[in-house]
Amino acid sequence: MILPPQLVMLAWFPILLFIFTQFPPRKAVIICLLVAWLFLPQRAGFALPGLPDYTRISATCYGILLATVLFDAQRFTAFKFGWLDVPMTIFCISPFFSSISNDLGAYDGLSAILNRTVSYGLPYCLGRIYFKDLLSLRQLAIAIFLSGLIYAPLCLYEIKMSPQLHRMIYGYFAHSFAQTVRLGGYRPTVFMLHGLEVGMWMMAATLIGIWLWQAKVIKKVWNIPITWLMMGLTVTFILIKSTGAYLYLVCGIVILFGARQFRSVLPVLLLIIGLCLYLGIASTGNLSDQQIKNIVSIATNIAGEERASSLEFRLDNEKLLIDKALERPILGWGGWGRNRVYDYNWADELVDVSTTDSLWVIIYGVQGYIGLISLYASFLLPVWRFFTIGYSPRLWFHPQIAPAAVLSVVIVLYMLDNTLNAMFNPIFTVISGGIAGLVIGTKNKDFRNFQATYHLKKSH
Repeated sequence: MILPPQLVMLAWFPILLFIFTQFPPRKAVIICLLVAWLFLPQRAGFALPGLPDYTRISATCYGILLATVLFDAQRFTAFKFGWLDVPMTIFCISPFFSSISNDLGAYDGLSAILNRTVSYGLPYCLGRIYFKDLLSLRQLAIAIFLSGLIYAPLCLYEIKMSPQLHRMIYGYFAHSFAQTVRLGGYRPTVFMLHGLEVGMWMMAATLIGIWLWQAKVIKKVWNIPITWLMMGLTVTFILIKSTGAYLYLVCGIVILFGARQFRSVLPVLLLIIGLCLYLGIASTGNLSDQQIKNIVSIATNIAGEERASSLEFRLDNEKLLIDKALERPILGWGGWGRNRVYDYNWADELVDVSTTDSLWVIIYGVQGYIGLISLYASFLLPVWRFFTIGYSPRLWFHPQIAPAAVLSVVIVLYMLDNTLNAMFNPIFTVISGGIAGLVIGTKNKDFRNFQATYHLKKSH
């Protein structure tokens, strides 16, 4: 039976409120976020006059905020703005100034603020008010791991039968079917927009599962030993055929187990610094053709010629978009596709000749350096503080700290992916808000007491 997607979207709002009546608020938030992102229909919703479109994410954020007002209002009074919240605030309001600087008008600017706030600001705020301590981050990490286990059989079905679940349930394909063919088989999409999203999500679930398993945070799920579940999840992840996600998983494992073995945070800090250096060089247009060839050569050795060719195509298109962005580097070009590159075709028609794959170059073109810096600072500053000032690597294997540690690593890998792709995921924004809330709320005295207690237990 095919479910009408518009009807599902209408029904979701009251269902969300009902969930809040059946579960504790934080658990209800987790359920609603995961169900919305993993199972609701793609490209479905309604246009609302003067407001952001009613989509699965906006509906979920609106619903959770309303439910919080009705059932858990004290969350708002307990919220305290911190300096780590400044980058996200700038990221949400800067579209207004981009619109004004491009003579698009105040109305366009306010509309852009609303859209950005719904997409990024509200998920970040949900993280700040609901997942600001170690216990709540543990619940979120376990929930993401469980979602990977639930998604695994759906992925296996589509790997065997081809991506059909969205069409079978909602009556249409969410994306181009041609892009699901990979390495002589199929790359699953399930209920997400693209196979890359599934790959990134299953990578996160697998990495979280590995770390929670090794840290003995959980030993059984549904009365099944976690060892068996991890074997099944890992095999499923490998069969997904997402090359980039493979590299992210290996990178995450090296960071986490390197921290455990050598008690060093250096690998993840080098990754963050390298990421920022690349953005700094690329955004100024100083990435030469020879440097691009060197990057492609390295990619060929690691991932093969096909994936390296894809990377080369992306980098070549980025050069076009960067040259356009450099004409308005501070606040960008604003909306309406003004950041893209146009040229005349054979019929003397002005057409779009650019391809945008990377989130960073999209934000850079639309909002300039203000948007680019505030976006990456929103995600990377909280985890940088977690790694360097908050919780040292010798504590990452502690059952209380392990979930927050692995979530922080996932955020770094997500931002690395955003440097190559543009696969928006609000759950990762929620995590970023949670990590920010954790480090803002971590008092140095409390942290020293925790370390002292931990080492005292170890000595005994």
